[in-house]
Amino acid sequence: MASYKELKSQAEDLMRQAEAARQAEIGGAIAEIKAKMAAYGITVADLGGKTRAAKGRKSKAAKPAKAAKSAKAKVAKPRKPVAAKYRNPANGDAWSGRGRVPKWLAAELAKGRTREEFLLG
Repeated sequence: MASYKELKSQAEDLMRQAEAARQAEIGGAIAEIKAKMAAYGITVADLGGKTRAAKGRKSKAAKPAKAAKSAKAKVAKPRKPVAAKYRNPANGDAWSGRGRVPKWLAAELAKGRTREEFLLG
């Protein structure tokens, strides 16, 4: 089995070879991309990239966006529980009237009863 130093040396050699292969292939890839862009009339803006600004000038895209008023950290206020508005007389289950209708009330409504029958007080 190879020693740690030998393996590390081999790994470094492979990384150098991989980078050299990448550099060799970049030129061909760029040429291929430019040829396709020219053939189809595609611009950098079409790709969603930023174009380079004139030297010494910043483009509008390069300017930092203004901070929105809502960007400040908001601290959530603790919510108070909502009082019950409807109650199931059979078992005492309650519902505030917000969100999905509970199964017990949906079943009663399907039987032909009305919500008003379950109103509290």
